[in-house]
Amino acid sequence: MKKFSLWCDFIENNFLEKEFLDLLNFKINGATSNPSIFKNAILNSSFYKNQIIKLKGKKAKEIYEELAINDIKKAADKLMPHFMNFNDGFISLEIDPRLCDRTSLSLGEAKRLFNAIAKENVMMKIPATEASYEVMYELMKEGISVNATLVFSQDQGKKCFDALNEGLKYFYQKNSHLANAKTPKAVISIFVSRFDKFLGINVLEQGSIGVLNANLIYNDIVSKNESNIRALFASTGVKDNTLSKDYYIQELFFENSINTAPLDAIDAFNEKCTFKVPLDNAKIYDKLNQIVSLYDLQKAYKNLMDDGLEQFCIAYEDILSALS
Repeated sequence: MKKFSLWCDFIENNFLEKEFLDLLNFKINGATSNPSIFKNAILNSSFYKNQIIKLKGKKAKEIYEELAINDIKKAADKLMPHFMNFNDGFISLEIDPRLCDRTSLSLGEAKRLFNAIAKENVMMKIPATEASYEVMYELMKEGISVNATLVFSQDQGKKCFDALNEGLKYFYQKNSHLANAKTPKAVISIFVSRFDKFLGINVLEQGSIGVLNANLIYNDIVSKNESNIRALFASTGVKDNTLSKDYYIQELFFENSINTAPLDAIDAFNEKCTFKVPLDNAKIYDKLNQIVSLYDLQKAYKNLMDDGLEQFCIAYEDILSALS
C-alpha cells in the first residue's frame, strides 16, 4: 500500500489544544518545530507570558527549554495514538543551532533534551553539518529517533543516510535479542522552496529547481531500501504568489515520503491528490542543466545552508534575549 505523510510545521501551546487536534483527525500525522517557530510562538502568544513570569530567576536558556519541552510533551501526547498505531506520530525538537560545529556538545544536548522530554515519539533535530553526522550516528545507535535537518545537497543527503544507517545497524545488532526494543526512526529533511527564490526561478515557466533537487535526494534515500529512514520534504511553503499554497506538497507527492508544511499549505491541500511518479536521475540532471549552471547550483547549496543556520541561530538568540 502506498503511503504519504503530511506533518504540520508549526507548534504553539494554544494551537495544540484545538486546531492541532482537528488536523490530526483529518489531515496530519506528525509535526515539526524549529527555533523560528518557537520564537514566533513565545514572543507573540499571550499564553507564554504567565509561564515566563513563573520561571523568573532562571537563566534565559533554561526558561526557553522549559517552555519548549512543555509544548513538545503536549504535542507528543496528542500524537501518541498515531505513533502506537505505527502511523508516524512524531514531533521534532531542534537542539541549540549554535552548537552546529561542536560534536560532543551537540550530542550531550540532544541526549539531555530527549531524556527531559521522556517521550519515545520525539525526534531530535540535528543540522546536516560535518560535525553533526557523528551526532546522528550516536543517537540512532542509542535508540533515539533523529530528524536530520537543513539538507540542501545530494552530498548532505548521502552523508546523513550513511550516518543514520550505521547507527541503525548498530542498534539492530545490540538489541536483536530484545523482543520489546523500539527501533529508532529517522527522517532526512530536504529543504525545497528556498532554491527557487534564491535562484530567481520562474517556476511556472521553467519548473522548480527545488522540486528537482528534492527528487534527486529522495531517489538516493529510497534506493537504499531502509524503511526506518525516510525522505521528508521541508520548507514547502510557497514564496511566489503565482503558485498555489500547496504547490510543493502536490509536486512532491511521492510514495513513502513525508511533507512538513505550514498551515496555509495544509489548509489548501486536497488529500485526494494523485501520487506522482518521481523522475529518474538522468532526466532530473537533464532538466537541471537546462535551467541552472552547476556553478550556480553549488553556490546555492552553500549559501542556503549558511543562511538557514544563521537564521535559526538568530531566532534562537532573539528568544534568549527576550527572556533575559
